[in-house]
Amino acid sequence: MVTQERKAEIVKQFGGSDNNTGKPEVQIALLTEHINALSGHLEKHKKDNHSRRGLLQLVGQRRKMLSYLQGSDINRYRAVVAALSLRK
Repeated sequence: MVTQERKAEIVKQFGGSDNNTGKPEVQIALLTEHINALSGHLEKHKKDNHSRRGLLQLVGQRRKMLSYLQGSDINRYRAVVAALSLRK
């Protein structure tokens, strides 16, 4: 799981301020952090299909956010993909 301190760091890095959690960049970064944590869990517990379903839902949410950001502002999209080192 993502700790409160790590979440605050991500919000500050991608949101510009401590309270700006609504930006798509912040939401994508938080989803990516959560996806990475779940991926590590699933490497140990290969048969945990309930967590796998949750992981797939998170990946879908992130994909929708990335599509929205790509359509609205391509420069911000490219910056987020580069900062999070995503393959899109």
